Parts: sequence; C-alpha cells; structure tokens
Amino acid sequence: MNCQDVAVKQEKKLKFRPIGDRILVRVRQEAETVVNGILIPDNAVERPLLGEVVAVGNGIVKDGERIPLDIKVGDVIAFGKYCGNEVKVSGEALLLLIESEVQGCYYQD
Repeated sequence: MNCQDVAVKQEKKLKFRPIGDRILVRVRQEAETVVNGILIPDNAVERPLLGEVVAVGNGIVKDGERIPLDIKVGDVIAFGKYCGNEVKVSGEALLLLIESEVQGCYYQD
C-alpha cells in the first residue's frame, strides 16, 4: 500500500443506516438567544424539539410481516425533549430515535 492509497481511504465518509423502527434525525438549531441584551450560553438553552429526517429503518417485523414506518426521509418531525441517542456520522452529530418517540410530523396543505 502506498501513501496515495492511504489518503483515498481516509477521504471516505462513514455511512449509517438505521435498523428496524429507528430514525436518524438532523436536529434543527435555534438561533442564539438574547434576553435584555444578555447572551444566554448554549448549555442553558433548551434543546430544540424539531428535526429533519435523514434516514429511516426498514420497519419492524410483526407476525412474520414487515410493517414499514410512517415517517420518510425529508420529513420535519417533533420529538420529546429527552428522547433519542446522539450519534456521530462523518463528524456530524445526529439524533437516533425510535419511531414511538416521534410525537408528530409537520406538513403543508
């Protein structure tokens, strides 16, 4: 293996595919909060409850039949404040949720 081969391997980005009824979400970041001219630090600001779905699992198998998820890639969802697990994919922090943790899905009429 030469130096060029090593450089090519390091450039590959990690990929992540949720399993079962799991959903990978990019959490929407809120703008910096200023109250009466005082900047509130990030750790004092509540975590946003909205996110964009990046990837979804194939669904769960029940009674020998696969049940697909109601949520699809690109949906904007609402979820509970303490739900999910944070995972890093290609250096980006994403949230891994179970479908039952999703409270709703935003859509346009």
